[in-house]
Amino acid sequence: MKSLIHAYHQAVETHIDSLQDVFLLALRLWVAWIFINAGLMKFNHWDSTLFLFEYEYKVPLIPWIVAAYVGTAAEIILPVFVAIGLVTRPMALALFSFNIVAVISYPTIWNTGYFDHQLWGLMMLVVVMYGAGRWSTDQLFRQQKY
Repeated sequence: MKSLIHAYHQAVETHIDSLQDVFLLALRLWVAWIFINAGLMKFNHWDSTLFLFEYEYKVPLIPWIVAAYVGTAAEIILPVFVAIGLVTRPMALALFSFNIVAVISYPTIWNTGYFDHQLWGLMMLVVVMYGAGRWSTDQLFRQQKY
């Protein structure tokens, strides 16, 4: 039994770094895909987006028109940085903050998509805590000698 446990620990030690890199890449790509699609939908249906921001969403502190532009841009731009792994931690944190504002601003999200937003928030926090992994632009820059 001891040798089986030792073999298990040895296998984990050998492969955990590669598995974590695959996991972090999948996490980054998944959350980026979700937010980019949402941003492109807003961009492609701009009249509907403006209507929703004026009458449905309740974004605090800024006018609805500014929120429409900033929100759509954030959903398209921030996930690109997360996907390619460039300044990943700050971009994931910004996307996490954007996600919180979305939950606060859209009252019916509590009925339809609250658990999705919780999952996406958790995914972004994992990226904030662990970084982008070896398969990222951040890692390429880290390896270069200046």
